[in-house]
Amino acid sequence: MTKVTEVVEQLVSPIVNDLELVLVDVEYVKEGSDWFLRIYIDTPSGDIDIDQCALVSERLSDELDRTDPITENYFLEVSSPGAERPLKNEKDFLNAIGQFVFIKTYGPIDGMKEFEGYLLSYGDDVAEVEIRIKTRKVSVLIDKEKIALARLAIDFSA
Repeated sequence: MTKVTEVVEQLVSPIVNDLELVLVDVEYVKEGSDWFLRIYIDTPSGDIDIDQCALVSERLSDELDRTDPITENYFLEVSSPGAERPLKNEKDFLNAIGQFVFIKTYGPIDGMKEFEGYLLSYGDDVAEVEIRIKTRKVSVLIDKEKIALARLAIDFSA
């Protein structure tokens, strides 16, 4: 059985492409007793507005009503990914080079599972992040397959 997020991604992709927007992520999660279908969109320049979110929501809602791929009752939310947008694919990581990021790994690397710092490079199956340990800056290499979660972050020390 195909996952709900995959089906919804197939439904929403033509809509965001038609509107010249970017699909950032699709989530289908249960919170308490309620299910939420969350669609995160942006513009190529990163300045999505509420009218664009509403338009995608209306078009996707019509498509979901037509195809009816979800059996449970759910809430549909279409929004911006925000300042701490997730890094899901290679393009996201490449666009984030030079930016402050948060990366969580499946297992420890040098005794740590969470890394916050500047993404220096991404490629050859490795992300390089410059982190601070007390007063020192240290470069850490993180294998792509060890990354459990990655997102942009806000650097409050700057």
